[in-house]
Amino acid sequence: MEPEQVQKRLEMLDQRLDNIDSMVTALVERVMRQPVIMEVTCPKCGSVVQIMLTSSTKLGGKG
Repeated sequence: MEPEQVQKRLEMLDQRLDNIDSMVTALVERVMRQPVIMEVTCPKCGSVVQIMLTSSTKLGGKG
């Protein structure tokens, strides 16, 4: 494979990784703006337990 082809493929891979990073960051920021509530049912007694996760980190950027 020619060095130019390798360089082009590396640039394409870098761009794809940047796009994935941007999407994951946007998703995490969206989720952290609101609490997440999970309901877990105890397998022994059948009681439902609610677990709420909240963020104490102030995110930068637009909100």
